[in-house]
Amino acid sequence: MKQLKDILYKAGIQEVFGSTAVVVVDVCFDSRKVREGSLFVAVRGTQSDGHKFIPQVVAQGVTAIVCETLPAEMLPTVTYVRVPDAGAALGIIAANFFDNPSEKLKLVGVTGTNGKTTTVTLLYQLFRQLGYRVGLLSTVRNQINDQVIPSTHTTPDPIQLNALLSAMVEEDCEYAFMEVSSHAVVQHRIAGLQFAGGVFTNITHDHLDYHKTFEAYLKAKKGFFDGLGEDAFALVNADDKNGMVMLQNTKASKHTYGVRTMADFKCRLIENQFTGLLLHLDGHDVLCRLVGSFNAYNLTAAYAVALLLGREKLEVLTALSLLAPVEGRFDHITSAQHVIGVIDYAHTPDALQNVLKTLHDVMAGDGRIITVVGCGGDRDAEKRPVMAKIACELSDRVILTSDNPRTEDPVGIIRQMESGVPVGDVRKTLSIVDRKEAIKTAVSLAQPGDIVLLAGKGHEKYQEVNGIRHPFDDKKVLEELFKIMA
Repeated sequence: MKQLKDILYKAGIQEVFGSTAVVVVDVCFDSRKVREGSLFVAVRGTQSDGHKFIPQVVAQGVTAIVCETLPAEMLPTVTYVRVPDAGAALGIIAANFFDNPSEKLKLVGVTGTNGKTTTVTLLYQLFRQLGYRVGLLSTVRNQINDQVIPSTHTTPDPIQLNALLSAMVEEDCEYAFMEVSSHAVVQHRIAGLQFAGGVFTNITHDHLDYHKTFEAYLKAKKGFFDGLGEDAFALVNADDKNGMVMLQNTKASKHTYGVRTMADFKCRLIENQFTGLLLHLDGHDVLCRLVGSFNAYNLTAAYAVALLLGREKLEVLTALSLLAPVEGRFDHITSAQHVIGVIDYAHTPDALQNVLKTLHDVMAGDGRIITVVGCGGDRDAEKRPVMAKIACELSDRVILTSDNPRTEDPVGIIRQMESGVPVGDVRKTLSIVDRKEAIKTAVSLAQPGDIVLLAGKGHEKYQEVNGIRHPFDDKKVLEELFKIMA
């Protein structure tokens, strides 16, 4: 419990009606979670406007309301606070309510189209290897040291986020590594947080269903770096042409990493095989268990962050060699018939291209690549034909199927993907709506030495259809089919 005046600090107050000395038991922006003594923040969201629920939460016994527009009727038993942006105020209020936990540990955010999950997970593993107590906030899972907490969003809402960070502080975590999505920046989910550093991995075509234009998407990513403080560091991928854009207005110290171009932290890829990567990193050779040139970037970013946080070079290089692959990111298994199955979260054109190029780099002999790929519903539709085109260009056989159709017709999504199939590749392409049948068909087509790539879902253990999440695990399905083959 906190006094209202203590949690309104820096929230941008314009008007107050009532006492700020009242006690607040919790902070809510979801009217369904309000209880007697709550502070309700009326956020204008993408689905609904919190202002519509003010009469309801007043009847439920809230102590105070933070809003952008004051209601026509204000009760003397409730304190009303007007702010210019309730979404931004919510983040600051949530941070204050939980005693600003981000100021009590070293919080590093990672943003970019691809590589966020892998980079933060590698950082979590790395600092655990180095003996520290660490928190993780990722698409796959949230963790407080060894305690796993299920994840529902890439970046949680401000209340969940600060509650998790507060729990990390209570468990004596010294570091926390989190994914920062473009949605989180625009929706102010990270407002009120103090970051020790920020990392930019790359930016490619994605989330235009939400941001509408690439320029708006780029601006959202850049907004994270614009908000970093003077004591923080900003680390960007020098091989991405937009890396330097991220640094233009930041107050943080500026650093770069790269594989192809000159950078403050330079990596050279020596070997790329299914057994792992051999890298020449910052003047030293290091053998890592991860596969793929894209992971050379993720490992280099993790290495650079560790050094920027003051860790010792050789100690970090040694720990890098022990890091395990991330679930659903180039996750591979082999059947008794020597068919290799690869499960990867690649759900953007760039990510799919990276995975397929890596498969060409590491595969031996005359094996073929059979790709199973779909695109999610209620998301950026422009990338659907592009994804199919890339799959056809870099695969020997392609099966177009469902991903998470959500509220869209899966057949319609596949038809949009089919429009990207080059005329010369039509005969090698199949369309199978049922994802399990698609995977089964791919496995039945595979011969010894072939690779079956399941792209798009990675770590996910569900398939979302019409708002319902049905159990579905690409890796589990593949394992079962491989057993039948044996």
